[in-house]
Formats: sequence, structure tokens, C-alpha cells
Amino acid sequence: MISALGGLLFGYDWVVIGGAKPFYERFFDIADIPSLQGWAMSSALIGCIIGATSAGKITERLGRKRPLGIAAFLFIISAAGTGWFNDFNLFIGFRILGGLGIGLASTISPMYIAEVSPSVYRGRLVSLNQLAIVVGILAAQILNYIIAEPVPVSMTDVEIVNSWNGQTGWRWMFWVELIPASLFFILIFIIPESPRWLTKNNQKNRSLKVLGDIGGKKYALKIQEEIQETLSESNKSISIKELLQRKNKRLIIIGICLAFLVQWCGITIVFNYAEEVFTSAGYGVSDSLFNIILTGVVNLVFTIIAIQIIDKWGRRNLWLLGSIGLCITFLFIGGFYFFGFKGFSLVVLIVTAIAIYALTLAPVFWVLVSEIFPNRIRGAAASITVTSMWIASFLITYSFPVLNNALGAHGIFWLYGGICVLCFFYVRFKIPETKGKSLEEIEFYWESKYN
Repeated sequence: MISALGGLLFGYDWVVIGGAKPFYERFFDIADIPSLQGWAMSSALIGCIIGATSAGKITERLGRKRPLGIAAFLFIISAAGTGWFNDFNLFIGFRILGGLGIGLASTISPMYIAEVSPSVYRGRLVSLNQLAIVVGILAAQILNYIIAEPVPVSMTDVEIVNSWNGQTGWRWMFWVELIPASLFFILIFIIPESPRWLTKNNQKNRSLKVLGDIGGKKYALKIQEEIQETLSESNKSISIKELLQRKNKRLIIIGICLAFLVQWCGITIVFNYAEEVFTSAGYGVSDSLFNIILTGVVNLVFTIIAIQIIDKWGRRNLWLLGSIGLCITFLFIGGFYFFGFKGFSLVVLIVTAIAIYALTLAPVFWVLVSEIFPNRIRGAAASITVTSMWIASFLITYSFPVLNNALGAHGIFWLYGGICVLCFFYVRFKIPETKGKSLEEIEFYWESKYN
């Protein structure tokens, strides 16, 4: 749970900007400039890409624990700075710093949890990271709504800029993050290091102690033996040449494809541009912020359900179910926009899409990223995969205002529905079921498949 606080800060930092959007855009006078709107929303993702890219090297050298502390510190600096300055470029700079923290936390938190979890519980424990992300998202949505004073529909841009929301409220939306970020930084000091990293770095006694605390002496000896069997050359650093070996390259390509698919299925846009989506459905700013809270509550409820079923239903089945469910829902949403239907019925469809995503693709992606890679390359491969996810997230977030103008809301959702079909067929033919298998058993499977 402490490690998963990285996910909570990831969720909060990722979504808080959506609630601040109607106010900082008018404050910085970019409300009518789509390119700068997209840059403000997506700039943190540049930091995410850099953070996730560097996570592999950092975790191989420093372990899993200390880099989580670095991520917490970056969240603290970003939260303070984003709300403090009146210059748009400084605003962007601190958003990028927060993105660095997200990039590190989003790579390392699920990896750490997977490496300390017994196989029978690994799915639901790694899903705690997704639960924390969802709690962070909901916290941002609720606090945005509480902080923002009511905005009458008749209020002009000039009046919004000169209001408490336009001058101060949006800053507090970012500053609230200082509380969980500071808590995360303090609590990191009390968790143990990953036993798999300790073994890989010739600290077997410490590894045995951690494993013993988790499952007892017999469990510790069994898992330690399996770890060592997969780390025959663990004292050597990982080279690019090794990552590009036939078996490793195929696994990394699988990770990259999953990363792009889970982002381009479209839910990222619903979260980042929720206020705009609900406004186009006929709601004012205040009503949109309330509807956004509804999406967060549904996201949380169905994530909790996912934690209960992911080790029973399996990763693959949930992904396939979610891909088809999202495709059908997006076809209907696109149809509603196309024919001009607005109001509560459209909100129900959007909430349904979020429920499907929270139950299926969202938790399954993080679990798969944490478990499909071999012990020896896990840090580097997970880093590449999460980096790819943030690149995909940047592309979809930055391009949305432009695509929305070109295709219309209906065209955008139909495009994402088509991508959900690709999600289904890719996992159907490429990904095996991994539930109930130890990390080492999964590694042996790939060995037999690609050798």
C-alpha cells in the first residue's frame, strides 16, 4: 500500500489539471489557442516519458525503494511550483517535473509490488497500484469541485479570470497534492527493498529475510532458488544487445504494443478532457465538474471489483471482455454526438465506458507489465514499456484538440472504437494467461516459446 501511494500521486497529478483547465487557460490567455491548450495538458507527459525512460537504469543501479523516494520528492517540488508562479513557461516547467515523478512511480510501483508478492495474490496486489491511481483520480475530482466556487453559465471569460477561481482556486488544486506527496516521501523509509533486486545484487541474506517475512522460511528458500535459477549472470549489467536478443525483443515489442493500445482505447481523453467532453454534452462548468466526480466514483467502484476477480477470471479474459465492451460503448457515444443527443443519457454512456475500462484494461495492463518480463531484464523492459505508454498518452492528449476539430466528437469516439477492436485481436493471439504462475514460471514459458 505504501508503494502504491506512487500510483495515488500519479492519478492525482494526471487528472487535477482537468479541473484547473477552465481557469488557468483563461488566466494564461490560451483558451482560444488549441496548440497551447494541448501543450498545457500534455507537457507533464514529456516528463513522464523521461522519467519512465530513466527508471530502468535507476532501478537496476539503486533498487526499487530509493527511486520511489526520488519520485515522491519530485511530486512535492512540482505541486508547490505549479501553483506558485504566474508565468506560463514556469507552469509548464513544473508540470514536466511532476511528470518525471509520474514516470518513475508508474514504472517502479507495480514492479516493486510484483516482486514482493506471492504468485497467488500477485494480481490483486499489483492491482492495488491501479486502485491507488483511481483513488488519486477521484481525490483530484472531488477536491477540484470543492475548491472551485460555482461558475454561473452566464459568466464571461473576463469575469472568470478576475474571480477567486481564476486567480487563486486553480493554484490550490495543485497545492493540495503536497499532503500525500509528503506522506509518501516519509513512508518510503519503512518499506524493505525488493528481494529479487537484492538477490540480483548479491545480497542473498537480506533477500531471504524479506522473503521470510512475506511467506516464512520454506517459502523464502523455494523462491530464492527459483530467482537464482533465472539470474545466472545477474552481476553483469544489461546491454542493448541483450535487450535486442530474439526472445527479449519479442517481449519488449509485446509490452510496447500493449502500452499503445491501452492509451489509444480512448479513456485517457475522457479523463484529461472530461470538462470539455461534458460541456459538449450540454453542461456548464460547475455541472461538468460534478459529473466528473461521478466518473471517478464509478472508476473506483469497478477497480475494487477488478481487484477481487483478476486472479479468478484471469488477465487475458478480462482484457478481451473490456476491448469488446469499450468498442460497443464508443460506437453508441459517437452515434449520440452525431445525431445531437445530449444530456444525462450521454453521461450514462461515458460512465459505462469508464466502468468497463476500470474493470478490465486498466488493472490488467499494470499487472501484465509487472509480470511478463524475465527477472534479469524486468527493470529495463518495464521502463521501455511504460515509456511507450507515456509517449502514446502524449500523442493522444496533444492531438485531441486538433482531431476533435477535424473529426468532431462523433468521429473521435468511432476512431477509438476501432482501436478497441485491435486491442481484442492482439491480446487474443499474442498474450498467454498468467494468473496463478510465479514470475519464474512465466519466464520459463517464454523460454520454451521463443527458444
